[in-house]
Amino acid sequence: MTNKTSKIKTITIAGLLSAIGIMIPMIAPKIIIPPASFTLASHVAIFIAMFISPPVAIAVAVLTTFGFFIAGFLPIVVLRASTHLIFATLGAFILKKNRNLLLSTKNVVIFSFLISVVHAVAEVVAVTLFNMNSDVTYSNGYFISVIVLVGLGTLIHSSIDFTIAVFVWIPLQHVITIPANAKIKLSAKKSR
Repeated sequence: MTNKTSKIKTITIAGLLSAIGIMIPMIAPKIIIPPASFTLASHVAIFIAMFISPPVAIAVAVLTTFGFFIAGFLPIVVLRASTHLIFATLGAFILKKNRNLLLSTKNVVIFSFLISVVHAVAEVVAVTLFNMNSDVTYSNGYFISVIVLVGLGTLIHSSIDFTIAVFVWIPLQHVITIPANAKIKLSAKKSR
């Protein structure tokens, strides 16, 4: 495969992942407990992009944020989506430097948790900064509304979406013809 063909395929895959990342939040059911909102699988395209490469992860994170903006989502939702650039870029660079990192189930779980923590912290900071100079008051208080609902909720939501992305990526990694950073192999339990 020529370098030009590889670039075209990479751009196409980034575009398809961006489209999926924009469509899922528009059509999938949501759980909304202000200031938090959760849409199952809304991060899967970004995680798959992260498995491929930093440029693909950055492109998908930026384009999905722009998609939220042009679709008319609330500014706080667009701001939260913009923080995906942080965990996607960080994760993609880590995977680029450690291509075999996700070859053990233990490492997949640890990586998922750490990336989900980064994701959650970024969203908590975004919500906090967004509402810092406003008259917003939380009926359940800041700790419950932002730290628990947004922070812990995002940690759980991100971990679930990462798991979905892993199970989508496992067969996909064998059929895409562009270079990718992450190889994932979940080991089966040994029977005794």
